[in-house]
This record gives sequence, C-alpha cells and structure tokens, in this order.
Amino acid sequence: MTLTVCIGSACHLKGSKETTRILEGLIDEHHLRDQIQFYAAFCMGNCQNGVSVSLDGTVYSVTPETAQQFFETEVLPRIGK
Repeated sequence: MTLTVCIGSACHLKGSKETTRILEGLIDEHHLRDQIQFYAAFCMGNCQNGVSVSLDGTVYSVTPETAQQFFETEVLPRIGK
C-alpha cells in the first residue's frame, strides 16, 4: 500500500507537516512500516481542499484533525485491520 502526503505550499499552509506527523505515528503505532510505503510529494492538484493525501492513487482531503479518522476508516480496513 502506498500513502503519500502533499507537502506543497497550499497543503503546507493547511497543516501537511502535522498531518504527516500524525500518519507516521499511526503507522508506527500499528506496526505497519513493512506494509505501507509512506511518501511526501509536491502538488497533487487538489489545492483548494484540505491536505491532499493519496492512498493507492485515490486522493483524499485530510486535515490534522481528521488524520486519525482517515487512517482508521480508509487505511486500516485496506490492510485487514
């Protein structure tokens, strides 16, 4: 599974650094480093929304406030947890 967080200018202003920190922490907390490839990227073309997060090619708008919910409802079910 590939999880990518946009760190471009617009997403940076919307909290991409904190979103990245939260998602990395959840990956570690659930011991999923071997199952999730985690990347940062510049502009995913979704600048008008929250922080752009791509999960296996599907782009979601995530904020630091919704990062844990996103992880629990989108990421964990895809890996069977």
